[in-house]
Amino acid sequence: MIENINKYIEHTALSAFATEADVERVCAEAKKYNFASVCINPMYVKKAAELLSGTDVNVCTVIGFPLGATSTASKAAEVEAAYADGCEEFDMVIAVGALKEGRLDYVRDDIAAVVGAAKGKTVKVIIETAYLTDEEKVTACRLCAEAGADFVKTCTGFSTAKDTENRATVHDVALMKASIPENMKVKASAGIRSYADAEALILAGADRLGTSAGVKIVEG
Repeated sequence: MIENINKYIEHTALSAFATEADVERVCAEAKKYNFASVCINPMYVKKAAELLSGTDVNVCTVIGFPLGATSTASKAAEVEAAYADGCEEFDMVIAVGALKEGRLDYVRDDIAAVVGAAKGKTVKVIIETAYLTDEEKVTACRLCAEAGADFVKTCTGFSTAKDTENRATVHDVALMKASIPENMKVKASAGIRSYADAEALILAGADRLGTSAGVKIVEG
């Protein structure tokens, strides 16, 4: 059994159809089970911060989500707005197209701009493993480290890749863990639906788990 598995979990409600009632539910569940954070869409950050005030459950939101194709200035502005609303953790999507065509300076600078806008708050970079070769995953991890990010993260869960690829895998987590310095961490996200899934990913090196099945996992 994984000790304190609740503190690995980032309880998510990132659907396009997520409502204020959904945010209230995930915040209540996060408080009940003392999860690491809730991860919700930017429009609900202020609400979540109010609901979780006085707890040690962090508020996390997504930046440039889910494509990663917004401009660097847009991503930084999203961070600044969410920061003002009380956000403590920012999960940004890498500029996948720029990475694929080898514009590595752009990718690094894009991440660094988000890190700067976060003013010391936690930044996790979603590299969208479903779209990348192993070599590209290693390169993405290196760029994240050079840009000062705190975490690398597997997937948005919104990619158009087939379901077997559009999920966190033990292989990807282990590869990412081996490709970052010791002061960085790995977040596994997408397709984590059971305690067995969570345990396998943690043993592979995941430090956080993004999942909408947090309650099921801790109760299982």
